[in-house]
Amino acid sequence: MTPSMDPYIRNEREAAIAERADRLAARFAPRAAEHDREGSFPFENFEDLKQSGYLKLTVPEAYGGEEASAYELVLSQERLARGDGSTALAVGWHVHTLMKLRLSRSWPEPLFVRLCQDIVRDGIVINELASEPATGSPTRGGRPETTARRTDGGWLLTGRKTFSTLSPILERFTVTAGFEGSGKVGSFLVHRGPGVQVEETWNTLGMRSTGSHDVVLSDVFVPDEETIVGLDSASPAAPFAPTEASMLHIPACYIGIAWAARDFALEFARSHKPNSLTVPIAELPNIKRQLGLIEADWLAARSYLYGIADRWDRDEQGRAELKTELELAKYIATNAAISIVDQAMRIVGGLSLSRSYPLERMYRDVRAGLHNPPMDDVVLTNLANRALAES
Repeated sequence: MTPSMDPYIRNEREAAIAERADRLAARFAPRAAEHDREGSFPFENFEDLKQSGYLKLTVPEAYGGEEASAYELVLSQERLARGDGSTALAVGWHVHTLMKLRLSRSWPEPLFVRLCQDIVRDGIVINELASEPATGSPTRGGRPETTARRTDGGWLLTGRKTFSTLSPILERFTVTAGFEGSGKVGSFLVHRGPGVQVEETWNTLGMRSTGSHDVVLSDVFVPDEETIVGLDSASPAAPFAPTEASMLHIPACYIGIAWAARDFALEFARSHKPNSLTVPIAELPNIKRQLGLIEADWLAARSYLYGIADRWDRDEQGRAELKTELELAKYIATNAAISIVDQAMRIVGGLSLSRSYPLERMYRDVRAGLHNPPMDDVVLTNLANRALAES
């Protein structure tokens, strides 16, 4: 689908964002199968992202970035994922982190400015490392076992972080850690260097090229000026600002993968003509029904995703009330993507299981969405609680 054909592209700026993502996706697609097979990190993709300026998508304009809205984030990430879901999900955590920091202003401003300048000038990437073996997803509320011990001029961090997406190229990242001798949890900006080790543990069913290895910290020094949340909360708390819209990069990614599966199934149905037929299988009623099911899922999920992103952008005063709807976007998109890829494989038949075709990779990749936050049970519980609270 070219930008001119996409009803969700409304102006020249959005068209330019979409065209850049399309160009990058076209480069990534031929590389995706090899990286998936090897479980290797796509360094060349991230060099392309850097050269294109994609890494500054959500950096504030004041600091040299594009300051993408939630809608533009969804548009860009969806189209990028059409080429390679792993790359889109991985860079999604970078652009999400920058958008979250831009909205919350939770960092000391000089530190945030320096980070933005380094991204714009040098193309570095950043991520928040919070998951651990004992705590699981940080959204479940577990206290990190990584510890921060006081030392002269700062803190020494020791622990292990899992699901550390982008770890092969992270030159700096934030880490959550519990303060030694206290029940409080802090946040720290860590630079790759002495005491930081990446253990290549990422060997998974899907999203095999995100580089989400373990990062092990052994007495890593963080100076006081790079402590984001300290033991005494010395830095003033930023005013509350809803930031959940930055997480829309996740459903956007899975809808992008679903589009690629849809596109493959359509082309296959148009061209495949077994010798038992006089027409391509696209003319068969059962195939049309399956294509119709794909369209119903894809159009409904995409409509909701773009609709809630646009609503969040426009209703600044009502953003705090949209948390449940933003969570629902992820639930709808992920489950629709799973259904779409499943229907696409039914259309293609046994050939869809072959690694010579991209569908089996897409089938595995979309299932990873079930384990990205927020999880389905959390979304449904929040919806139920809100309904029950109605008077």
